[in-house]
Amino acid sequence: MTDVNKNVPRRIAQAILNSLKGGVVPRVGLPYITVGRKNEIEALLRDVDIIADGGASFRFIVGRYGSGKSFLLQTIRNYVMDRGFIVADADLSPERRLQGTRGQGLATYRELIRNLSTKTKPEGGALTLVLDRWISTVQTQAVQETGLAPGDPALTQAVDRKIYAVTAAVSELVHGFEFARLLSLYYHAYLDGDDETKARVVRWFRGEYTLKREAREELGVNVIITDDDWYDYLKLFAVFFRLAGYTGMMIMIDELVNLYKIPNAITRQYNYEKLLTMYNDTLQGKARYLGILMGATPQALEDKRRGVYSYEALRSRLTEGKFSRPGARDLLAPVIRLDPLTPEEMLVLCEKLADLHAGLYGYPRRLQPTDLARFLQLEYGRIGADQNITPREVIRDFIELLDLLYQDPAATMDQLLQSEEFSFAASEAVSDQTDAPYAEFTI
Repeated sequence: MTDVNKNVPRRIAQAILNSLKGGVVPRVGLPYITVGRKNEIEALLRDVDIIADGGASFRFIVGRYGSGKSFLLQTIRNYVMDRGFIVADADLSPERRLQGTRGQGLATYRELIRNLSTKTKPEGGALTLVLDRWISTVQTQAVQETGLAPGDPALTQAVDRKIYAVTAAVSELVHGFEFARLLSLYYHAYLDGDDETKARVVRWFRGEYTLKREAREELGVNVIITDDDWYDYLKLFAVFFRLAGYTGMMIMIDELVNLYKIPNAITRQYNYEKLLTMYNDTLQGKARYLGILMGATPQALEDKRRGVYSYEALRSRLTEGKFSRPGARDLLAPVIRLDPLTPEEMLVLCEKLADLHAGLYGYPRRLQPTDLARFLQLEYGRIGADQNITPREVIRDFIELLDLLYQDPAATMDQLLQSEEFSFAASEAVSDQTDAPYAEFTI
């Protein structure tokens, strides 16, 4: 048994195993179970450096359900928050799109802002924290630079000048004038202890005003965030966050398949047009300090009738070149395609999970590498496994196996694998295992 389990807090181990058994990606503890994807992670981290220098990036992460898209996105999310980034993430759904006639685009914006996260507030809801931290930081800097005491009118003027420098920089951008005005309004409400005005400004930033009249009466601004322009405000936030002391902003949007599922062709095209606008902005330098990652299935991207490739302007930009192939992908291209984890990587992952499980429940690990190899041979020996099985399914089966062995110490892995629950795998195993991708599994 390795020492890995001794280094993992029990609450983290519990969260990891519960999430994986439920078929979802853990929000915490990913470094303890990360295997493979080294090249993909390195490629995305190069983008992070570009964003930190004032650039922008846009990538599609493409893989089948359960292939590790969400896991990769979550890994990058944790990394960039450690680097001082602010992260906003959302899953598309029938109610959340990039564009819509009933507020579906604005719904996506609201979800992104609701999930705004920082290293100190990784669970989301960080907008108010960021605004207050910005003002507090400016005040601290002004005290250090001037040597003046709090309450001195000259110090207040120095803080005002610093706040104005930020709002002036933002006001030069599209929709920046109103955005800057609201930042200034929030600042003065902060100074005056006016929590009601602060709450109204935050409500506006969250896109919760639906009538211009209401915003004008309560805040004195004549605009609200709408389905058509919500992305422009994300670009404004990215610049503001940088001026407020953060490294940049990373937007992560998963389940792009929900655009593929839109039944109306014209509505789909409007969504793909919005996607093209976002893509072009990042590549043409119209966005700064902003990274965008989108998760999609191969069909949602490549289907020329309904997928992203049905929009010719996107297809011509994103189509893979003639030289890329499985095992030799161009990871500098806008589309990163996830190849299956190798047998060796799956074995390492199962070892990590076995250690986590043993550490959480306090027992010596029972399954040895040879046991894990036999389990993987069975999983990948099913008919069609080379095309259909995913890491998610294998992981869920393996955690269930660990749970059963823990609850019944007299049971053995071989007994469980031969039980009715697993018998279908044995009966449907490929007769000539030399054809199965994991048949020659070695350790």
